[in-house]
Amino acid sequence: MSPISNLSVLDAIAKADGIEVKRQEALLKTGALQTAILTSENFSIIATDEKGIIQLFNVGAERMLGYMAAEVVNKINPSDIHDPQEVMARAQALSVELATTITPGFEALAFKASRGIEDIYELTYICKDGSRFPAIVSITALRDDFGTVIGYLLIGTDNSVRKQVEVALKEAMAVAEKANLAKSDFLSSMSHELRTPLSAILGFAQLIESGTPQPTPSQKRSVDQILQAGWYLLELINEILDLALIESGRLSLSLEPVSLAEVMLECETLVESQAAKRGIRVTFPQFSLPCFVKADRTRLKQVLINLLSNAIKYNTSGGTVVLKCVNVSPQRIRICVEDTGEGLNPAKIAQLFQPFNRLGQEANTEQGTGIGLVMTKRLIELMGGAIGVESIVGQGSVFWIEMDLTEERELHPVLTSLAPALQSQVPTDPRAHTLLYVEDNPANLMLVEDLIARRSDIRLLSARDGISGIAMAKASQPDIILMDINLPGISGIKAVQILCADPLTAHIPVVALSANAIPRDIEKGMEAGFFRYLTKPIRINEFMDTLDLALKFSKTKSPRPSVPEKTA
Repeated sequence: MSPISNLSVLDAIAKADGIEVKRQEALLKTGALQTAILTSENFSIIATDEKGIIQLFNVGAERMLGYMAAEVVNKINPSDIHDPQEVMARAQALSVELATTITPGFEALAFKASRGIEDIYELTYICKDGSRFPAIVSITALRDDFGTVIGYLLIGTDNSVRKQVEVALKEAMAVAEKANLAKSDFLSSMSHELRTPLSAILGFAQLIESGTPQPTPSQKRSVDQILQAGWYLLELINEILDLALIESGRLSLSLEPVSLAEVMLECETLVESQAAKRGIRVTFPQFSLPCFVKADRTRLKQVLINLLSNAIKYNTSGGTVVLKCVNVSPQRIRICVEDTGEGLNPAKIAQLFQPFNRLGQEANTEQGTGIGLVMTKRLIELMGGAIGVESIVGQGSVFWIEMDLTEERELHPVLTSLAPALQSQVPTDPRAHTLLYVEDNPANLMLVEDLIARRSDIRLLSARDGISGIAMAKASQPDIILMDINLPGISGIKAVQILCADPLTAHIPVVALSANAIPRDIEKGMEAGFFRYLTKPIRINEFMDTLDLALKFSKTKSPRPSVPEKTA
């Protein structure tokens, strides 16, 4: 053989030796890995034969369960170290799922694995000393080269720490929920306590302002200051309480189809006097076809009024405000409020939705809290909408909201028949109507007495608690009942439920007049059966309009509307 041939053979031998060395190294590495897995104390490895009898019980299983391998191998199956009630529950669940009977025991644990589906589940391991701990276990079927199941592999990890974290989290959530409920109750109580004295201040100030004889110019200036400060304080109370409710997650919304035409008509009525005082012309869209959005009616109106009020307040003298509606898609509509004010630069736009930030308007004569736009943004988002702004310095701004459109819904027939009453007052009836006022606060009673004294068509009866109010309602059959919520004995909520359930009084419209003004309180009152829900402090025009509407309804002697409108 030539030297070259000898070298070729030697090279081939060397290469073969190198491959064999690498193979041996790989086997050693694989063996080391297998040994590390089987001797690991961090998780249990249990292998069984096809009948479920344990054949392998690693160091981790020994540490976790307290058994030595010799005590369990070829002697028991995994069902014996599991909580029997959990094994029974698994068997029952599988029986229902597969419409067949599954025998409790290892068969129930390994059923899915035997069909080629790895099963991972939570269970409780029972140790040799009787102690227990939660575990997460995966079960895999082991098969030979022909696909026949020859056993099962169970890999388990201790789940105690995770369970402890879950328990701690649930406890923390329960504490947080309790704190939220306490906060909500506190807000409701605080709202009532703040509004009650404001009701007297604003109510009597309005009486002086519109009384006879007319106040002197000096008195008029003083009354104007009282009213201006009082209404501003009320606005501040409302906005802070609303913001606190949203932040605590306790603000409830009633999302339903809402007619944009109706809401905008109400908004137009509410802002027209503000616009007229400032010489601002406000233009609203005309709807040729019905247009309904998915929203909370009261909150949508609050959002639109806030945007319109800002557009009027921060406009130029003699400016304009234009409200437009544009379909951005078949399912979405954009409502734009366009003004001719000074406009906003990018830096101010970036700060728009920060609480208590008035963008440098603190020195302005215009009153504000810096909360309105924050509330508007969060309310719109809670209703599934969006808000944005476009502005050019020196030309004006466009604030827009987008809402989801929804199918048209017809108004309740009783509400439809009463709708004209919203547009005009009821003519004075020569026959005196009877109003029963159930109220325990002397100042509130005195205010309503002074208001009713201006109505020659209404005579006033009063009761100081819910029980006597119900008795007087049955005896005198008044045309209207005006009722406080926080009454001695039984609450106004309970009283109106009793009145609604009694055939003698079920037809009488009961109007709530309460300082409980949080939306949850209003919704609770409306669900109880109130015809309308007015909040203190009293707005005289709103109060009189509600009386007229209730009187018109009382003439029908019909059952109350099942979905009465909220007045907040």
